[in-house]
Amino acid sequence: MTALRRAASPLVLGGGLFFLYAPIVILVLWSFNDSRLVTVWGGFSLRWYTALFSNAPLMEAAWVSIRIALVSAALATVLGTMAALTLTRHGRFAGRTAFTGMAYAPLVMPEVMIGLALLLLFVGLGVDRGFWTVVIAHTTVSMCFTMVIIRARLAGFDTSLEEAAMDLGATPARAFFLVTAPLIAPSMAAAFLLAFTMSMDDLVIASFVSGPGATTLPMRIYSQVRLGVTPEINAASSVLIALVVVGLAVAFLLMRRRKPALR
Repeated sequence: MTALRRAASPLVLGGGLFFLYAPIVILVLWSFNDSRLVTVWGGFSLRWYTALFSNAPLMEAAWVSIRIALVSAALATVLGTMAALTLTRHGRFAGRTAFTGMAYAPLVMPEVMIGLALLLLFVGLGVDRGFWTVVIAHTTVSMCFTMVIIRARLAGFDTSLEEAAMDLGATPARAFFLVTAPLIAPSMAAAFLLAFTMSMDDLVIASFVSGPGATTLPMRIYSQVRLGVTPEINAASSVLIALVVVGLAVAFLLMRRRKPALR
C-alpha cells in the first residue's frame, strides 16, 4: 500500500497541475493565432496584440481598473492596519465583538450580497455611481483581507521595541512610524498586493456599483466574451498572465537577494 501511494502521488500531483495550468498554456498559445476563429489555427502572428493595444475602449477600461486598484488597495491597507492595531493592541472595549464581526463579515459574505447591499446604500444616499463608488466597494471588501494579514504579523510583534523608543523620547505616533511600520512593512506590502489583485479581478461587485466612465477591465472583457471569444481577448488575458509572472519573478529575486543579508 505504501509503494502504491508513492507511485500514485506524482500522478495525482501531475494531474492536478495539468488541470490547473493546461488551459492557461492553451490560451497563451492561441493568442498568437493569425486566424479570427479561436478554434482554427491560422499560423503564428502578433496581429491580435497589435489590435489589443489599438482597442481604445479596452485600454481605457484597463487604465480605469489600474487607478481603482491603486486607490482602493492603498485605502484598504491603511484601514486594515488601523483595524489590526485596534484588535491587537487594545484589550476588551465596548463594541469589540461587534467591531470584530463587522471587520470579518466580508470574508464569508457572497459577493452578490455585498454588491447589492452597496448598490442599495448608494441609491438610498443619492450618490451617483462611478469611479469612487467602485473604489469604496473594493476598499470595503479588501480591507478585511489586509487586516487579517497585518494582524497576523502584529500578533508576534515585540512591543518592547516601541516601549524602548518611547523611553528615549519618541511619541507613540513617532515610535510607530520609526519602529513598528518598518518591521511590519513586508506584511503591509503583501496586503497591498492582495488588495490590488482582488480589485483588478473583481467583476461581480463592480457590476453593481459602477456607472458611466467607470467600466473596469473585467467588465469590458466579460461584455465582449458574451458576444463570442476572439483572439484579442486571448491576447489581453496573456498580457495579464505575463504581468503576474514578471511580478512573481521579481519577488523571487528580491527574496533570494535578501536571504544572504539576513544571514
